[in-house]
Amino acid sequence: IKNLMKEQNSTTEKNINSQSGNSNVNNNGKIFEPKKFLFVSLESLSGDLAWQLKKEGHEVKAYIRAKSDADVYNGFIDKVDNWESNKDWANVIVFDDVEFGDIADKLRRNGKLVIGGSAYTDKLEMDRDFGQIEMKKYGINILPQWQFTSYDEAIEFIQKNPERYVLKPSGNTPSSGKGLLFIGQEEDSKDLLELLKQNKNVWQKKAPIFQLQKFVSGVEIGVDAFFNGKDFILPININFEHKRVFPGDIGPLTGEMGTLMFWSEPNKLFKMTLEKMKPTLVESGYIGYIDINCIVNGKGIYPLEFTARFGYPTIQIQSEGITMPAGEWLYKLANGEQFELKTKKGFQVGVRINVPTLFAKSADKETVEIYHDLPILFKKSDNLEGVHIEDVKIEDGVWRIAGRSGCLLVITGSGSTVSEARQQVYTRIKNIMVQNMFYRTDIGVKWHTDSDKLQTWGYLY
Repeated sequence: IKNLMKEQNSTTEKNINSQSGNSNVNNNGKIFEPKKFLFVSLESLSGDLAWQLKKEGHEVKAYIRAKSDADVYNGFIDKVDNWESNKDWANVIVFDDVEFGDIADKLRRNGKLVIGGSAYTDKLEMDRDFGQIEMKKYGINILPQWQFTSYDEAIEFIQKNPERYVLKPSGNTPSSGKGLLFIGQEEDSKDLLELLKQNKNVWQKKAPIFQLQKFVSGVEIGVDAFFNGKDFILPININFEHKRVFPGDIGPLTGEMGTLMFWSEPNKLFKMTLEKMKPTLVESGYIGYIDINCIVNGKGIYPLEFTARFGYPTIQIQSEGITMPAGEWLYKLANGEQFELKTKKGFQVGVRINVPTLFAKSADKETVEIYHDLPILFKKSDNLEGVHIEDVKIEDGVWRIAGRSGCLLVITGSGSTVSEARQQVYTRIKNIMVQNMFYRTDIGVKWHTDSDKLQTWGYLY
């Protein structure tokens, strides 16, 4: 371990400066002039994208509001204590989460280039009921759903209308609250009913606004694209998330454990969902990434929810598949330019590397302290291809665990087939050594059966 730390110390600086799949030379051989990017975050989310920009030679500053993330990204990017005092310095301001919509709208009206956020798109994501109403308004098929602020009223509703439901918290639920989502297994929802009765007082505090949605079986699939304020940037992205902790979709729900994705020309899935939102996105002035997560089967497409911001670890995995310099496509997006996003053919797979802090509550200081500052070692420290950062830092040339989320890295791989992409990503994971690290070993495994269904149903054409 000492030898690995010594070797990593001697090569880290070189890696920081050179381990980027992109450069500032675009696909036409022209040099893209360096810009100034300011990232504004509630918690540590978009540091990998900021790091990528820094490696390309751009100036980058990041503001992170969460005090628990004070040491995250140290040594990777420059951080500031107040973003507003730096807004005039920046060529582009990036809001990487919801809740900044009103501020982003005001900045755009004042002539600033802003990625992420609008009051309208914040509401699309945070208010599930509103999001569903807007889908229906623009001609998108939706599942029956009901929003509640009282668990007693929800219990009474299920008793009168016994069916299989999914319970979903509404609002900007932090990662620690993702586990409150519950998919009923009983056709009359007796299991959900019992949970509501036993947990209503606790859940009322954790998720005061929630939704019951009729359950439908099928393939879960996300359709998304970047939007420049006027139109979607092509190609679109199709992705398959893996939210549960353990292989085989077992265990508690997390923010995300890994994703399979590919880039595509507009297909039936896109045209029946996201494309229909174009008029209202134009009206809202939104610029950024937008996704609709769906369940599809032979009977139809059933949109579930919006993501109107970068996804995590979606943006890390998308970076694996985008061949343009990040600074160039981000600047063009913010500037409202129409361009084609240059991407790899085939598939990308991303796998999240975690430690047990992932399961620790904020009050569980003992677990957090056990893993905080532990080294992240690479058997071959001169090769960090496909390594994307989350809650980590660099001290004296050594990568270490930072923050308290337990999400350390996203490892990505590409291939002309899913099997090739999986082989590359899991080979890259073997290069990493962290005490008690864990990850899912089955990201993308279901593609063979899912793709047969999707092709039969005709949604990918």
